[in-house]
Amino acid sequence: MAIQSILRMGDPRLLEIAKPVDPKLISSQQIQTLIDDLLETMYAVNGAGLAAPQIGVNQQVVVFGFDQNPRYPDAEQVPETILINPIITPLSDISMEDWEGCLSVPGLRAKVPRYTKIRYQGFDRYGQSIDRTVEDFHARVVRHECDHLIGKLFPMRVKDFTNFGFTDVLFPELRDAPPAE
Repeated sequence: MAIQSILRMGDPRLLEIAKPVDPKLISSQQIQTLIDDLLETMYAVNGAGLAAPQIGVNQQVVVFGFDQNPRYPDAEQVPETILINPIITPLSDISMEDWEGCLSVPGLRAKVPRYTKIRYQGFDRYGQSIDRTVEDFHARVVRHECDHLIGKLFPMRVKDFTNFGFTDVLFPELRDAPPAE
């Protein structure tokens, strides 16, 4: 396991569409090390989630989850999840704008519209099926991380740029939160 460097907006690798993981290779040392590196990196920078493309690996693997997160102090708990080859299905036409940041877009936040209820399916680190229906912040985190697998960063989803800016200006109370975004 190792903490990896996180690619930042402007790196063309973040705009690529990630390749699915062959289900027969989920248990391979390569994929297991990738998962461990993603988790260690996410925890080291207080991330809510992290996608393989963010560390330069073009595979459909995301990790997310936390009990409490200093970057999102009012957010509900999201269970730690490893999600491989995700399929996302919106379960409501209702979307809501809320604040998002990104480890690949450090220091900036914006209000981003996301569906409030989704179903996500895929595989865990053991190749077991995952099939969950989630709402609100949990759904937002999953959508945000899975966007990285299709080459999208949150600024590409912003509708109203009057709700886009530097985190320390928009949220001065978070200035003392551990660095990252």
